[in-house]
Amino acid sequence: MDNDSIWRLVLTDLELQVTRPVFKTILSQIFLLSISEEKVVVGCKQPLMITMIENRYGEMIKKSLEQHVGTTVSVSFKAYPQKNHSVTGPLFTIPTPLSHQMSPIGTSRIFTQQVRLNPSLTLQTFAVSSSNQMAFAAAQAVSDNPGTSYNPLFLYGGVGVGKTHLMQAIGHQVLAKKPRASIIYCTGEEFTNEIIEAIGTKTTTAFKKKYRRVDMLLIDDVQFIAGKYAIQEEFFHTFNAIMTTKGQVVMTSDKPPHDIDKLEERLRSRFEGGLTIDIGPPDFELRTAILLIKTKQRGIDLPIELAKIIAANVENPRKLEGILTRVVSESQLRGIPLDGELVKLILGKTVKEIPPQKNIAPVKIIDAVASYFGIKLSQLKGSKRDRALSIPRQMLYYLLRTEAQVPLMEIGNLIGGRDHTTILHGVRKISDLLSTNERIRGDIAGIKGRLSG
Repeated sequence: MDNDSIWRLVLTDLELQVTRPVFKTILSQIFLLSISEEKVVVGCKQPLMITMIENRYGEMIKKSLEQHVGTTVSVSFKAYPQKNHSVTGPLFTIPTPLSHQMSPIGTSRIFTQQVRLNPSLTLQTFAVSSSNQMAFAAAQAVSDNPGTSYNPLFLYGGVGVGKTHLMQAIGHQVLAKKPRASIIYCTGEEFTNEIIEAIGTKTTTAFKKKYRRVDMLLIDDVQFIAGKYAIQEEFFHTFNAIMTTKGQVVMTSDKPPHDIDKLEERLRSRFEGGLTIDIGPPDFELRTAILLIKTKQRGIDLPIELAKIIAANVENPRKLEGILTRVVSESQLRGIPLDGELVKLILGKTVKEIPPQKNIAPVKIIDAVASYFGIKLSQLKGSKRDRALSIPRQMLYYLLRTEAQVPLMEIGNLIGGRDHTTILHGVRKISDLLSTNERIRGDIAGIKGRLSG
């Protein structure tokens, strides 16, 4: 086989072994750079993701390559953002990134500035991990088909988890394809202030024309309008007008719609009528990736080991950038090297060790699922297809695949000798339900809590 054929087979293997969001958002970023009898070099379109890909999926990629080339090979990963690269296989299509399909760049930049989007907040600069991969996949889907996929899209989570980044990234992607698309980005507070000003200056007609005729409304911190009757009344009609013309609405909040105090029921039901996704706090790997992205944007060479030290000691994503700024400033002002000693000095406390890579034993996951649902191991491995057993069983497939990277065939052997296609179906079903079913998300989070407890 030629090299392209081998790589297509490898990508096919990977797609079958991971969830769809993981393949779409992470593994679709890699491609074959070179291959020889003993060495294979894999490139990555997103250089800052390469460490995570190598650590999490490197062994999986190596095994697949060895299977198809018929010999033992060493695999190395290289940061090589290749443009206009597209690979097509029997089960998948990886499109060329929209950032390389932008129609007149100057025009796109002008309209981006008019919408007040931060040029650095794009999908390409968003670090993806298990805590946000569903939100990232949803943002990609909305960007590709605004007004069709997940409308409205409601993202919620704590401070600094990336809600605004994803929202603005959607705007960038849409403008890259349609530079003249009518998009408004604003905060809930700005929306409120504009209405108050329009009432005071008797320009409500102009206000309604501005907001109700857009192709896309991006509204940050929508919880700000709660408890304000006149504001909620106007937002209700604005929302309906945009949806009627098949425009896209994307909202962010610090909490889900049903937890926003003093939010009118009619608005609550509309907010929940699309896709609601919780973005969790970033884990150690994601915090490290965020730091590396920030340093690249500033043109700073921060060794990955130093990024890991900071990420291990700072959990607040907003504080990460503050610590990074202090470290860089101290290095430049005092003319001292940017090294571990300086980082430890800035942290100013007992520095935690870099956490070891987690290796969760499959048996621990099986026990956690059984105890969480109060069912016996024999029932999980049994043949009964009652919903009370089938859903926990599929969650078990999903967790064994995503948390412990157990191959599909091995999962089948662990759970009563099931065929790998059955396992794949279960993994994909739970992956799909995670984006739409809040109860499933809660169950998965509860089981993960037991695993980390």
